Amino acid sequence: MNNIRNFLFRLWFYYRQGWGTYFSTIVAAANTLIVTYYLAIEKSEILRDAFPSFTLFAIIVVGVAVPLLIGVGYIHYKKTPAFSTEIDINVEANPYMYKLIPGWQKNAQFPMYLLMLNMMIKMSKNEKMSSEDIQMMTEIQKDLKHLIDGGSVGKTGKSTKQ
Repeated sequence: MNNIRNFLFRLWFYYRQGWGTYFSTIVAAANTLIVTYYLAIEKSEILRDAFPSFTLFAIIVVGVAVPLLIGVGYIHYKKTPAFSTEIDINVEANPYMYKLIPGWQKNAQFPMYLLMLNMMIKMSKNEKMSSEDIQMMTEIQKDLKHLIDGGSVGKTGKSTKQ
């Protein structure tokens, strides 16, 4: 049941991305051009003289609007605090900012950190490593090598640790 729900939410996410990022942008742009031309420009003699056909109007508007909107997008990302604020909100809402990401981070990176910390504590107490410590290091070493070679670890990846 949880897998079905997860799958449906994934489909919903992909639908929203496709709709919001691609489809609605194209439809909105076409709609704006058509409505503006046929309801405003075609009814005005002065504007109709400047834009005698819809094709000419569309070419001019697209030629001006696309570079202008690219500039607005650049300013949004690089010159204003708007994008960094969006990222702040996404970080606050992202549960993986407060727990380990499944896969390499959870199965290799942080277990290695924990082993290194345990080894440093044992070394500071002049203790020897146990066979369990050595076995864990060997398993993490294999996972790290597997990652370096282009493999993956965790639930969805091939791993030496299951």
